[in-house]
Amino acid sequence: MRALLRSPLLLVALIVALLAALPVTSVGLNLFAGGTSATWNHLAQTVLPDYIANSLWLCAGVGLGVGLIGVTTAWLTSMHDFPGRRFFEWGLVLPLAVPAYVMAYVYTDFLQFVGPVQSALRETFGWNYGDYWFPDVRSLPGAVLMFIGVLYPYVYLLARSAFLERASGMLEAARTLGMGPWRAFFSVSLPLARPAIVAGVALALMETLADYGTVAYFAVNTFTTGIYRAWFSLGDRIAAAQLAAILLGFVLCLLMAERISRGRARYNDTTARNRPMAGAQLSGWRALLAVLVCSLPLLFGFVLPALLLLKMALTEGDAQFGERFLLLSRNSFVLAGATAIIGVALALVMAYGARLSKTTFANVLNRIVGLGYAVPGAVIAVGVLIPVTRLDNWLAGQWALWFGHNPGLLLTGGIAALIYAYLVRFLAVALHTVESSLAKITPNMDDAARSLGLGQSETLRRVHAPMLRGSLLTAGLLVFVDVMKELPATLVMRPFNFDTLATQAYTLASDERLAEASTAALAIVAVGLLPLIALSRQISAARRR
Repeated sequence: MRALLRSPLLLVALIVALLAALPVTSVGLNLFAGGTSATWNHLAQTVLPDYIANSLWLCAGVGLGVGLIGVTTAWLTSMHDFPGRRFFEWGLVLPLAVPAYVMAYVYTDFLQFVGPVQSALRETFGWNYGDYWFPDVRSLPGAVLMFIGVLYPYVYLLARSAFLERASGMLEAARTLGMGPWRAFFSVSLPLARPAIVAGVALALMETLADYGTVAYFAVNTFTTGIYRAWFSLGDRIAAAQLAAILLGFVLCLLMAERISRGRARYNDTTARNRPMAGAQLSGWRALLAVLVCSLPLLFGFVLPALLLLKMALTEGDAQFGERFLLLSRNSFVLAGATAIIGVALALVMAYGARLSKTTFANVLNRIVGLGYAVPGAVIAVGVLIPVTRLDNWLAGQWALWFGHNPGLLLTGGIAALIYAYLVRFLAVALHTVESSLAKITPNMDDAARSLGLGQSETLRRVHAPMLRGSLLTAGLLVFVDVMKELPATLVMRPFNFDTLATQAYTLASDERLAEASTAALAIVAVGLLPLIALSRQISAARRR
């Protein structure tokens, strides 16, 4: 307690950590809450088995797909040289700019019965309805493919970094022992990169479990769709919280399984030779195969969806493109901008406070805040709404008692509660970015500033902040784009008659107005490209070094 009183930054970190943990705690406390036996029994007997089965099938399919594509493309671009490699090493990241629900809308329009693909088949072969079979994209396998197409870059980025940083010296040692390329890959490179690959797959699976737009549009029952229905259709917040708690359990199981699977194994490269190797030159059919393998994920994960969105937006875009679109853009930018500014400020305070205190307690507080990114948006929305609604009702009652009139909902009636939910979800992104950059600043800078008579706040403002300017902008941009794409929390918590680009795209697509949804969807994709462009430059620079 004395340490908290002596350090205002540590006190702020404690408050932020408690607020970040509140939604998850709220959900957990409702797991065994009573009073909803009828609703829970109904869910357990009808849809809960489907929620569990579909979630497991999604995880299995997505995990296998992103692992296979991510590792293969990472190995090709990091350890081989072939035509177009420099383009692919950053181009393969671009699908991250496309939200999975946008991908679902695009391919539904492209592959449906009246879409261009099936129409071309009927015209070419003279077929009529019922004369041929065509796979239904709006299905569980279709959802798996959508997630794989946009989430494999998580594995690609982490695996590629592991191959570049850890494999060089060990591979050279393996080659001196007579190992061929394939045996060296499976015996040396893959085991060394295993933690990075598993981490990438875990990130992809957490995004899959957190998704609402794709599974709802494809009519695949999962926990996120169940949470939304329990809250809005059944009007049962306790049942929604109990479903959210089970979904949170799925996420925690993923994290624990990765830790347990490591056992006592160690993945260190002890050769102390981590310089990048000269890529093995591929030619002939091997080079052609490498180009094809790298082209297909990029084509179906970004190029084709972006071109289809652009075509639909230019030819059959939103009829309310003018004033309505500007209003939606303003709402999205206000939410994303406010969250980014507050998030970066809090991240800077918490990271700097941990640097000054150098205590385990400060690091624990930062780790608590960091867990928010692993929690699905639907879980956070329910966890925020339950306590905040109670606080809102109490404040309205007190206001009426003091001033004689009821002001309505002060928090949930506006965007304050929604921004709070965004911060719980995405503050970890900003905190990780700021912590990484702050750790690169030598402590000697702090000592030099102190010797010149600067206090802690002056040191932060005049020394660290200018050195962290680029990282702070990057952190803000990452949070901004994440908020622009976030759908579940926005759908659940947005104020009445307050729509964003994400909710507009979802609403129009749900009404089968896919062409009109393209305008808002294209805007989301365009904004999502901004951090990826910066990331792509870093990837290329790292390769040149």
